[in-house]
Amino acid sequence: MDLDRARGIVLGLACGDALGRPVEFKSASAIRAEHGQLTEMVGYGTWNQSAGTITDDTEQALCIARSLVEQQGFDPADVADRFVAWYDTGPFDIGRMTGQALSRLKHGDTWDEAGKRVWKNSPEGQNAGNGSVMRCAPLAINNAMDWGLLAKTSRQSSRITHADPRCTYGCAVLNLTIAGLLVDAETPLEDALDYVDSDVPDELVAALDPIAHGESPAKLETSGYVVHSLQTALHDGLLAESAEQAIVTAVNRGGDTDTIGAIAGAVAGARFGASALPDRWLTPIDEVDELETLAAQLM
Repeated sequence: MDLDRARGIVLGLACGDALGRPVEFKSASAIRAEHGQLTEMVGYGTWNQSAGTITDDTEQALCIARSLVEQQGFDPADVADRFVAWYDTGPFDIGRMTGQALSRLKHGDTWDEAGKRVWKNSPEGQNAGNGSVMRCAPLAINNAMDWGLLAKTSRQSSRITHADPRCTYGCAVLNLTIAGLLVDAETPLEDALDYVDSDVPDELVAALDPIAHGESPAKLETSGYVVHSLQTALHDGLLAESAEQAIVTAVNRGGDTDTIGAIAGAVAGARFGASALPDRWLTPIDEVDELETLAAQLM
């Protein structure tokens, strides 16, 4: 496994997150009217933060990566504790299901109870967000060569806050795809879909199978629904001709720009490596040094 690509996963995630943060929730036409094509880290906008500021996507990925290194493996209870400690800092951006699950954890639920209870109490349409797929990529560096363990830990990492099978298997498929990219698999998404067992939701397979075969759906959605986010981010991350193009394309689609950008960035980072990410993006991101160190330790 290549250190440049391992670094690319976490740095690509952070770049997509930070590039998308100031235009989160805006439509593609609104972004175009304000920026033309957004290709530079800009300040303020949505959330009113300075250029290069990361959001909950990268912050939770950092929680997972730190835990993997310090615990020398995946400990879901430790990850849950770190999520709660982060939650207690009052982050400016946090998803609805994540916030509800972390509140339950604070009040005594175990790591595998909180997300399940939130899921069961959420109506269809509000029960399968993208809040776990956006953060899970560090697991792919840590367990790239053990697909059984990677699939299992990816699903467990999701269940802390997002217990819907579309989310848990979404994390598994994403991480198996990234693991395939790290070893130059010719058909990484197809391999990932073939690997996960028959319990994977049909809706997820139907959305991702065309991408696996290099096809572009007639319409790519940019909502926070996990199936939409994965379909669009994997399309851009796998089919773009460069890491920069993947992230710029994903972000400029509008909608949930930071998360779709983060997922596309992790995938593109695994394809092209950290060396393919523009220095002008990395310079304003304060967390770059820690992310690079963690990537090396995770290998």
